[in-house]
Amino acid sequence: MQLYTVGINHTTAPIAIREKVAFDPDHLSQALLGLMEHKVSEAAILSTCNRSEIYAKARDPQIIIDWLCKYHDIKLKMVESHLYVYENQEAIQHAFRVASGLDSMVLGEPQILGQMKQAIKTAENTGTLGVLLNKLFQKTFSVAKEVRTKTDIGMSSISMAAASIKLAERIFGDLKTSKVLFIGAGEMIELCAEHIKNKKPKSITVANRSLDRGLALAKHMKGDACLISELYDRLHEFDIVVSSTASQLPIVGLGMVERALKTRRNRPMFMVDLAVPRDIEPEVGNLNDVYLYTVDDLSHLIEEGLTNRQSAAIEAEKLIDDHVKDFAQWLKTRTIVPTIKALRDHAESYRMTELKKAQKLLNQGMKPEEALEVLSKALANKFLHHPSQALNEAHGEEHELLTKTLKKIYPLKD
Repeated sequence: MQLYTVGINHTTAPIAIREKVAFDPDHLSQALLGLMEHKVSEAAILSTCNRSEIYAKARDPQIIIDWLCKYHDIKLKMVESHLYVYENQEAIQHAFRVASGLDSMVLGEPQILGQMKQAIKTAENTGTLGVLLNKLFQKTFSVAKEVRTKTDIGMSSISMAAASIKLAERIFGDLKTSKVLFIGAGEMIELCAEHIKNKKPKSITVANRSLDRGLALAKHMKGDACLISELYDRLHEFDIVVSSTASQLPIVGLGMVERALKTRRNRPMFMVDLAVPRDIEPEVGNLNDVYLYTVDDLSHLIEEGLTNRQSAAIEAEKLIDDHVKDFAQWLKTRTIVPTIKALRDHAESYRMTELKKAQKLLNQGMKPEEALEVLSKALANKFLHHPSQALNEAHGEEHELLTKTLKKIYPLKD
């Protein structure tokens, strides 16, 4: 059993591919349990708008890849060239880098750490974490904290939320006359809402499947709330639409937007889809008077302040390298534990066998010193039998290798 990471992210695949392997957070526990039925002994799944990654203890990464394709009902050839597989030390380094924000679209962004913690909590509650992954992620979170404390990796970082608002300002200028709609009420929408609230838009509305949760966020934003099911009749009211839900199917379709534009008399709409899978049908972007942006489209805006963070990233990589070596050494000792146990069990069987023989000799009247002599010679012969036999049967390079190994194990003189 080895530690593996199998994943796909914003650097290896476009959003059209990423959304094919995104995991529904409401069904993450079922997915983990399903994976555990495929010769995987430990597992955790991290799924965000920019990545879907499986961390697992397994015998072969192909088991994980085959399950991933089967779970999402996709052909391997669709995602094969976009997947990455890391084993043991590389998997450790990747986890540390992801949690520290070094592998994010927004270099140094802090949200990924919280997302990873939630993913591990889900795995823990589901019962799919074992000694290895527990230890790995405890160390991962510790390293991420150290990186953010000792470097400036998070300085001048522009989040997706902030980038969305900056882009809206470029299109509309002052947002004080704009009506804003947020679809969803999760963490990303909360971040966007905080940014846009400071711009004092004309109105803020939160559309959510749960009206209570939508009302809670709307109240904080001094706005109102509605159900997502009301959007067909209300979409035309809004100039700016920001969507980020966990829906597996689009919420805003082409026909809905066409209808809204007609009612608006073709006044422009700015739409940001921060969800993966996408909430807004991509064909909407082809409409005149609609400015539609996805997470991938926003990437150029988040380059501001990158120079300072790149310098901090170099420091962070050095910190991570040191911790990777330490954890890899721990992992290595874990892999030899079964061998050491087997060796001790083997020696114990010898000891018990010869001890019983010696006790039998004592019961038959043999002197203790003579019984000890028999016991010690028998143990020595048994311990030496297999190494001696291996040496006698070995030839060429194998004989030379065995000789060097035995000299390393035992303090033998030439």
